[in-house]
Amino acid sequence: MIFLPRTSFMFSSVVVVFLVGGLLSIVGQHKPGPAVSLLQEIHSLKLNSTVCVDPEAVDRASTDFGLITRAVPAAVFRPSSDSDIAALVGFSYASARPFGIAPRGRGHSVRGQALARDGVVVDMGALRGDGQGRIRVCGEGCRPSYVDAGGEQLWIDVLRETMKHGLAPRSWTDYLYLTVGGTLSNAGISGQTFLYGPQISNVYELDVITGKGETVTCSEQHEADLFFAVLGGLAQFGIITRARIAIEPAPTMVRWVRLIYKDFAAFTSDQERLISLEKKKGFNYVEGSVIMADSLTDNWRSSFYVEEDITRISRLAAQYGAVYCLEGAKYYDHATASSIDQELRSVVDDLRYLPGFEFRNDVSYMHFLNRVREGETKLQSRGLWNVPHPWLNMLIPRSRILEFDRGVFKSILKHNNSVGPILICAMNRNKWDQRTSAVVPDEEVFYAIGLLRSGMDGWKNLEEQNEEILRFCDDAGISYRQYLPHYTSLADWRKHFGAKWDVFVERKMRYDPRALLSPGQRIFTSSFAQHQSM
Repeated sequence: MIFLPRTSFMFSSVVVVFLVGGLLSIVGQHKPGPAVSLLQEIHSLKLNSTVCVDPEAVDRASTDFGLITRAVPAAVFRPSSDSDIAALVGFSYASARPFGIAPRGRGHSVRGQALARDGVVVDMGALRGDGQGRIRVCGEGCRPSYVDAGGEQLWIDVLRETMKHGLAPRSWTDYLYLTVGGTLSNAGISGQTFLYGPQISNVYELDVITGKGETVTCSEQHEADLFFAVLGGLAQFGIITRARIAIEPAPTMVRWVRLIYKDFAAFTSDQERLISLEKKKGFNYVEGSVIMADSLTDNWRSSFYVEEDITRISRLAAQYGAVYCLEGAKYYDHATASSIDQELRSVVDDLRYLPGFEFRNDVSYMHFLNRVREGETKLQSRGLWNVPHPWLNMLIPRSRILEFDRGVFKSILKHNNSVGPILICAMNRNKWDQRTSAVVPDEEVFYAIGLLRSGMDGWKNLEEQNEEILRFCDDAGISYRQYLPHYTSLADWRKHFGAKWDVFVERKMRYDPRALLSPGQRIFTSSFAQHQSM
């Protein structure tokens, strides 16, 4: 049986507690209560960290990027060191009244996955501080080269630091203002995944704090079971405090192209061909998207085009109901700049896009990887970023992708007028290490579908549309997997993990037997405990 956390204490909404150098200071508490008793117990650990229960801190930790789910924690823990996090987890594990603990980086989850109702949210960003020693590059003289990065570090800062040495990680997410620990707890995917695998396939070593409060350094060679459990493990087995990430020489420039298709079969066939090519013969980055009549308006991807191009593409989308964009990039530097035109043409000339609908840009490598930031800034200025994000991310097997197009893109989403892109990206299963906790469709090629839509007053309609899409897939027998998964029943979690479910449960019982970590994922709930005890 797995014992689940029970929280029997309540913090006053006007208390701020500082635990610095062993000094406990309680502000705004007029009479003692259960909260003070618990805080005094934490104080006995002699932590150099801060526990906040003031309304502003608690409110920020009560929701996430999705702005759909709300779960109020009892407190926010701002650690000054990894050892303080371990002490907090160990304290809860040994306590007669354990509480849930959720590590929170940027809070970029969309369904409350980084929340801890009545528990403690660990503000991992507090560890960033001035960054001294939390990002360390080992390039020249290291075989292989790597960067050590704290789990709280943003990928944009990892990139900036490695680029000082002419190096960079190989696999990315589209958005770089996410934490290392956050993406490695899921998978970390983008247009480079077909070539290098997800980010979890590019890690050499981890420092992890388990649900028992133990700090373990793990790798493929040492404590391998924990290493693979944590990678893609939805933060269920441990909190990542350091990752050793593979790096390689970085290019300086990118030839970036977008090609427009009206025929979905040609679009997917060309994507599948591109991800089968060797790196030298094809693109370094391949991603696709679906464009509806008005979807380039208020879309962070629209910054690629000039206004005239947006008008032409939008008219085409209105004519056909939807068109498809294949996006590719070839990396180069000054030594190879003279041949980039020829290399690009050797790839593009065999593709079946619409004549006259090829668009290209030359940008720096840094600009290309950080391309979403420009669009984000524009949407923020218009009040269109900090709004509800009812996102739905799915992995669809190649054999069913044409059916998915007919049933979803051309039917359910036919009159989609929401803000945000719809991504469709082909991937190679052999680039995913099946020893990790991440799950993908059981076909050699599959597609990542990202419905990254936003809404203000109409977000509930988008939620209903997402449910319709899932019902369509279930009724059609499409064996999809959710990415950034959100389920509400044990049966759905079993179905999600499939053959990996038993191993997932065994690892939970081994590394977090009291189910303290990341309760917002809603995997190990009271119903699960009840089932385990039968």
